[in-house]
Amino acid sequence: MGPKPKKPAGKKKITKAERLRLLQEEEEKRLKEEEEARLRFEKEEQERQEIQRIEREKWHRLEERDLERRNEEFEELTLLEGCFPEAEKLKRETRALSQWKHYLKCDGSPDPSVAQEMNTFISLWEEEANETFEQVVEKSKLVLSLIKKLKLILLETPSCDLGDRMVAQHQGSILQLQELLSQKVDVATELLLREASTLADLDSGNMEKIIQDENVTLYVWANLKKNPRYRSVKFSGTQIGFEIPKILATSDVALRLLHTRYDHVTPLFPTAVPGEERAPIVEEGFRKEKSTEKALSTEKALSTEKAVSTEKALSTEKALSTEKAVSKEKAVSAEKEATSQDEEPELKPDRECSLVPEEIISEALEYNEVPRISYQEDESAEATKYELEMRLLSDAVSAAQLHLVENIVELPDIHENEVDLFHFSTLGGVYHLDILALPPQCKPVKGWVLVEIRQEGLQRFTYPPENTDEPDPESAFPPIEVTLEVYENVIFFEDPQVIRWDAEGKLWRTDGISCVVYDREERLITFNLDTLCPVTLIQDAHINMPYQSWELRPLGVNRVLITVTTLFTELQIHIKGNLCMLASIKLRSQEHLSHLEGKWMRPAPFIMALKEAGLNIFPTVYSHFYVVINNKVPMVEVKAYRQMALLSSAFAFKWSKWNMSCNSSRVVFRVKEEGLAEEAEEHLWALLMFSGDRAQLLKSREDSQVFSEALKEETEFHSTLYHMVKDFASPEAMEKVRHSDCQFIDSVCHMLLSIRVLSFS
Repeated sequence: MGPKPKKPAGKKKITKAERLRLLQEEEEKRLKEEEEARLRFEKEEQERQEIQRIEREKWHRLEERDLERRNEEFEELTLLEGCFPEAEKLKRETRALSQWKHYLKCDGSPDPSVAQEMNTFISLWEEEANETFEQVVEKSKLVLSLIKKLKLILLETPSCDLGDRMVAQHQGSILQLQELLSQKVDVATELLLREASTLADLDSGNMEKIIQDENVTLYVWANLKKNPRYRSVKFSGTQIGFEIPKILATSDVALRLLHTRYDHVTPLFPTAVPGEERAPIVEEGFRKEKSTEKALSTEKALSTEKAVSTEKALSTEKALSTEKAVSKEKAVSAEKEATSQDEEPELKPDRECSLVPEEIISEALEYNEVPRISYQEDESAEATKYELEMRLLSDAVSAAQLHLVENIVELPDIHENEVDLFHFSTLGGVYHLDILALPPQCKPVKGWVLVEIRQEGLQRFTYPPENTDEPDPESAFPPIEVTLEVYENVIFFEDPQVIRWDAEGKLWRTDGISCVVYDREERLITFNLDTLCPVTLIQDAHINMPYQSWELRPLGVNRVLITVTTLFTELQIHIKGNLCMLASIKLRSQEHLSHLEGKWMRPAPFIMALKEAGLNIFPTVYSHFYVVINNKVPMVEVKAYRQMALLSSAFAFKWSKWNMSCNSSRVVFRVKEEGLAEEAEEHLWALLMFSGDRAQLLKSREDSQVFSEALKEETEFHSTLYHMVKDFASPEAMEKVRHSDCQFIDSVCHMLLSIRVLSFS
């Protein structure tokens, strides 16, 4: 055995004195570290406070400079924004000019803005009898044109120029025209069905007729043979038709499918603000000043002067002397007065309402005053009147712009199975599906044609019958299968929904429809109906909201391109002067052709056309109930759009993800001067924050990890967007801005207010 291992030496025992010494050293070390940390903290705190003091002093200096120039900047902005009332003045003169041109045209069509002319037109058409369907379709072109003009008058004319009475009058004219057109279609259908036996098909023995127009397509089938095995009704050359039950196959009935590309069934203006809420809310900054009696009388004089100036312009256009134009105007007035003697007194000033506010007209009538203007007045008085007119117009325009970004507080009640027309929009017109009782047929007798004419006119066949002895009505009267073709000029981003019209309740319903199948390739939709009635297709009105991004890019002076990218599509809107055009559509990254491309229109009819085509990017006052939005203070939003429009000839604006990070009183977007080098374009975009009365460039960039409201180095803040971008803009860019046309600026602003890119993206 080897030697045993030695035991390790025992640990040296620490004495009490050594332990105390070690504890004392540790305590001294801790105190020293604490003192060093305290000194370091105090130094850092002093440095931080010094930095804050410097920042505060810098900020105070910036604020002082901003306060010093604030009044000057606001005054300059006010002068620049004078383009908005100037544009409104031009629009008023254009409306007056169009009325005069319509009178000179003398084509027999009525002026839709004049009540007596519309009443005369409707009365004369009511008296016309025995019009064929082709004649009704031809006349409907004029009727639809009048309805469209009336709707545009209601959309484009400021409320101060219309008043509730004129609004009610125009809406009444629209309803009368719609109802009369429907009656004429029924009468023409009855005339056609009386001749069903003479138009019968040689093979089937039944009558089939298709009449097509750009606005209407009529499909009629008359059951003359009453063959119980003939259950499938397909119109020749199409896949459109019905699968009918036995009771209809053996009855004296006719099936009518009338596809109107327009919608005269849905109640007028379902998204309009209720009457008591229609008055715009004017916040501070856009608040109207109360007009005195003197201001009112001056406004009357201005309106008369405006009419005279318009008359002179027309005289020049027609190469007439001023005296001839004045005498013609007097003759026109005398003729209108003579033709309106049978009308109520309050309808006399209809023509003037587009130029003179309603309360001024009523005041003039009450005191029997006719405004006059003396051309001997000096220049200072003329300047004062012009300033007053511009101020009144500016207030009206500002209130109307603010109204476009309002949000209704409460949503109206929707009943069970009722279609919420604030949530959905009808598209592609209405399909009027009817089962008609076959009228007595024409009978040739010895060279004469005899026909029994019933006083009740066109009669509907009730299906299912109200009283039946069948033991099982559900099996005896099954639903009717219908196949329709979806209108080619409408885009559905998802499969359309079918709804039916409840004539008794005057609303669209979702019940009574089953087995809906949509063939996207063939654009055919098949479904079952409990009974035939008007049907239409709907789509979520907010399917393209919120937007994923947007951009406003100038294409030159008075030309811009607005791009809105949504989940389903990318729309490009070209604005040139006071006209808009759909430049392109991309669906699922593929170019899509539209019948609207290449067509220039004013903003209001352009927006209407896009909505009717299913390209809805225009929120309503109810849209915030259906879309999660980045809701901004209305005044801030309006001011931002107005100033973006002012700068749009030379500066591009773009969506920023940081707009969601700031509160509702601020908006954030990107801006850059157009025309600079494009090799590093993303680095040219500056991030700008605006609160309505303060604009500043931010230190953060679009690709920053966190958002900060810190001011960008070597920049200042200003009271307006205009002066903010002016700090880094080239002289050429500001020259473009100063040479922008007032109507172009107004059109860009209107489009931004209608799309609301800052709240709905």
